[in-house]
Amino acid sequence: MIPSGGGGHGRPGEPDHLGPRIVPVYALTRGRTRSVGEDLPWEALVTTTGAGIAALSRLRFEQARIVDFCRHPVSIAEVASAVGVPVGVARVLVSDLKSEGLLVIHLPTTGVNGRPGPEVLQRLLAGLRARA
Repeated sequence: MIPSGGGGHGRPGEPDHLGPRIVPVYALTRGRTRSVGEDLPWEALVTTTGAGIAALSRLRFEQARIVDFCRHPVSIAEVASAVGVPVGVARVLVSDLKSEGLLVIHLPTTGVNGRPGPEVLQRLLAGLRARA
């Protein structure tokens, strides 16, 4: 495949040094659309473990980018955006890295009805206001 024009993926805010995507996103997950184990919500926070940092030199491409990006807690949605893949693909990649002990998943707290409690929604609202 010969890339067409300019750097980056043509997505706003994406670094030019990444170059165009040559491998289709479904190849990154070997065609899988489900996470290993439980399905991860897009808002779940992800952090790199000590083993993940130690493994950075042996990881390749998206795996290395994810492990490096997650040194500070970020959501799966943010991982998807940073790597330039759909959220479903990010879920699978994050789940694979978790199963290798390279990432830790912090699931959001939910109430009895399975929805976030008021404290979570208040923190979300405060975070959105802080970014405005």
